[in-house]
Amino acid sequence: MKPALMKHLITTLLVAVGVLSATAQWHPDSLLSGYSYMTVPQPVAKGDTTTVSTIIRNDTRVNRSRGVLYIHGFNDYFFQAAMGDSVVAHGWNFRAVDLRRYGRSLRPGQRRFDVRNISEYYPDIDSAIVEMHRAQIDTIVLMAHSTGGLIASMYMNRAPMAKEVSALILNSPFLEWNMSWLMRDVAVPVVSTLGAVFPRMTISQGASSAYSESLLAGYKGEWTYDTNKKLFISPNVTAGWVRAIERAQVWLHRHSDIRVPILLMHSARSVGGANASQGDAVLNVKDISRWGNRLGPDVTETTVDGALHDMILSPRQVRDRVYDDIFNFLNRF
Repeated sequence: MKPALMKHLITTLLVAVGVLSATAQWHPDSLLSGYSYMTVPQPVAKGDTTTVSTIIRNDTRVNRSRGVLYIHGFNDYFFQAAMGDSVVAHGWNFRAVDLRRYGRSLRPGQRRFDVRNISEYYPDIDSAIVEMHRAQIDTIVLMAHSTGGLIASMYMNRAPMAKEVSALILNSPFLEWNMSWLMRDVAVPVVSTLGAVFPRMTISQGASSAYSESLLAGYKGEWTYDTNKKLFISPNVTAGWVRAIERAQVWLHRHSDIRVPILLMHSARSVGGANASQGDAVLNVKDISRWGNRLGPDVTETTVDGALHDMILSPRQVRDRVYDDIFNFLNRF
């Protein structure tokens, strides 16, 4: 047996054991009414004393064997209960995952969001799929936002358990850096190379709060969430994190061949920080379109005028159109 296959079989076994372990039980979620969470022990990652992921479910059980699994973005966690409620109202069971070192899964001593390879997240997604199968949910659609969209796209190409997923919905996926050509084509590869030797070297993300202000009630948005889990100003990252992102993006640009239907969603325009409530203030929508349409042979692209970077957090009339696109796509399954 090939070493890679043996490693996968061992990891899959550990994932299943983690989901079925005595510590992996459902508990009422103190953050969201009508939701429960399950903490799943994961094989301890380098630099951690404990590594966990967290599965969150909408407690309303839909009497059908189909479900949506949601993966959040960077500097994020699952708090979008209105989305989960809407999925359930349309006849789908709903699960989300807080990835390791994010949100409910962050443990003392861990560096937020840090990762060396996108594949580190695959067991977190595997665990949620194992749990969904345990709940007799057999038709699974993966929905992911921003960095979660990058992770999900890599997962669908490279993770053996991707065969359990019937379709992919991408909400503004992070498939390219939104930078000048000099930064994207020169500076990022240099930092990525340094990340192989100095993975903990700190890289600033700037100090803008414009995107958070476009979301939060009390500023220009209408949402309330835990700013200890989704920070008001995006935190510094490491060169190792930049390397993980850059390598995943380059791999997708060259090799992606996702063989399930994909719904590629993004705003109609990118905007500067001062106009963050009028479009995508994080990514370049032209890059999303360019690379998203190359992810596989069956891509349905939809743009929504006025949508924010996280499209389902857009103003009511805009997000209603986003939901229409999502559920028209889901009606295929």
